[in-house]
Amino acid sequence: METNGEVLFLNTTTDGKAFASKGHLCHDDSSPVVKAQTIDELHSLQKKKSVPTTPKTHHPDEDLQKLHLQSISASLASLTRETGPKVKSVKQQLDYLTPASLSTSDSALKFTHILYNLSPAELYEHAIKHEKGSFITSSGAIATLSGAKTGRSPKDKRVVKDDTTAAELWWDKGSPNIEMDEHTFLVNRERAVDYLNSLETVFVNDQFLNWDSNNRIKVRIVSARAYHSLFMHNMCIRPTLEELQNFGTPDFTIYNAGQFPCNRYTNYMTSSTTINLNLSRREMVILGTQYAGEMKKGLFSLMHYLMPKRGILSLHSGCNMGRNVDVALFFGLSGTGKTTLSTDHNRFLIGDDEHCWSDAGVSNIEGGCYAKCLDLSPEKEPDIFNAIKFGTVLENVVFEEHSREVDYADKSVTENTRASYPIEYIPNAKIPCVGPHPKNVILLACDAFGVLPPVSKLTLAQTMYHFISGYTALVAGTEEGIKEPQATFSACFGAAFVMLHPTKYAAMLADKMRKYGTTAWLVNTGWCGGRYGVGSRIKLANTRRLIDAIHSGSLLKAEYKKTEVFGLEIPAAVDGVPSEILDPMNAWDDKEAYRETLKKLAGLFKKNFEVFANYSVGGESKLTEEILAAGPIF
Repeated sequence: METNGEVLFLNTTTDGKAFASKGHLCHDDSSPVVKAQTIDELHSLQKKKSVPTTPKTHHPDEDLQKLHLQSISASLASLTRETGPKVKSVKQQLDYLTPASLSTSDSALKFTHILYNLSPAELYEHAIKHEKGSFITSSGAIATLSGAKTGRSPKDKRVVKDDTTAAELWWDKGSPNIEMDEHTFLVNRERAVDYLNSLETVFVNDQFLNWDSNNRIKVRIVSARAYHSLFMHNMCIRPTLEELQNFGTPDFTIYNAGQFPCNRYTNYMTSSTTINLNLSRREMVILGTQYAGEMKKGLFSLMHYLMPKRGILSLHSGCNMGRNVDVALFFGLSGTGKTTLSTDHNRFLIGDDEHCWSDAGVSNIEGGCYAKCLDLSPEKEPDIFNAIKFGTVLENVVFEEHSREVDYADKSVTENTRASYPIEYIPNAKIPCVGPHPKNVILLACDAFGVLPPVSKLTLAQTMYHFISGYTALVAGTEEGIKEPQATFSACFGAAFVMLHPTKYAAMLADKMRKYGTTAWLVNTGWCGGRYGVGSRIKLANTRRLIDAIHSGSLLKAEYKKTEVFGLEIPAAVDGVPSEILDPMNAWDDKEAYRETLKKLAGLFKKNFEVFANYSVGGESKLTEEILAAGPIF
């Protein structure tokens, strides 16, 4: 009991008799009774009602939410029934009735719960609860499986050929664009939409492409898996709350029904997998593959189509910027060192993979990075290794069952293990991801033949020639059956994603370089002193010194001489780099073997370029002739 602020404590003696003593209550840890009558009500108090990722309205009648749900319903509309399902946001529990012209079907009668722009934490919960193969790793990243497909399926990609695209796109030999007609696209779209509408819940992301706010593209991704939603949350640019409130109708929509196969008996289909792009409808359909990279690269293909129409060059490149505001673009196929060389602690990272070059400068297309994980270590790639934390998606990796520690050397599932994370996870990322016009363009090649110089300065015509060629070489042992170096060519260093003829992109690159005073360089990160198995690979430390000399501008002041056959200008000396490796012929003991190998590689370049030799840009063949003349002569 309590009297005048004092507390009377009831005590007992050893023989059980009670007596009272005075004291003071020094600490009262009691609290009000929880205002809940059931356990469910108690759990409901755990979560605040504010939802920062869901559009809010300042209108009491909630018109904005209804308009937004109507937009999502329109995205999910069936072309046969001319309507989508009834949809409501699980966040807001708003009933939205579809138009009165509903045809009778089960899909039209049911509700589909829209999980809209969920946070990474929410997506973790959905993935772990509903998707077999999703686990939290020791670093906090979520590990997932992409199913039977652990890489892209370029042979299953189709592009609608209509009156517009027939004239605009590259359809000739060597093109990655395999045609389909409008009707077949609509059949596949209907199949994907019907599958998504049959689900109880559907994930919807509304996001942006391109950090250049004057040329950004609004994209909507409709998917069935939390893993896909989180992947795109990382890879696209994340809107602010205000931008989300005013998002409106998207410019492009992806329907990812990857768990459901296409009908193999449909026209133009050659397997149960298909990735369909309709540029007129601004839509993409995915059936029969759950590999998330299809969405990323599908959007990149879209940008390769849309941006050049605005006079903006889309580029498959890395990009960084020095403290003197000097920007460099890095092009290179897998194994050339593009990621390693563009990631520099002394420079700011603008982006690792996809960029635009407009009259305002360069801008990253994406909001995240998609890094390879095979043999990843904190010593070799510390920035990428440390970016694998909460919010990061790890695809197809293997981890220890108890500790959940990832074994990056284990390729039991696939060699193509990947990590997707927001770009701000990289400490020296430049946010916003934009920069001025590039000072240097660096074309990287891992030449396993050992005949290309470690660095050479290119003319504009040579830049176009080597940009279109997109050369590197596979070495013996990297693929089964390869006994000697194999030349690999990929137009514009990303042939699988180009939509227009490569010469058009090359001409735009040359125009911008000429306009803004940009210098191009060809850097060989491969072998010298002989081909693979005979010579030795150029040391990374030497390549970094060459790149540093490019960044500083000191390499422009060097004395140059021309090589035979390819006619490349090479420096006589570079500080810190052994002079004997700068001229590849000097590094070979067998000079005759060098000349034979050089001519062999030159012949492979010429054969590859036959696909482009007869193309004329804008009906003029002068540019094509100029590019051809910049190739090897022997």
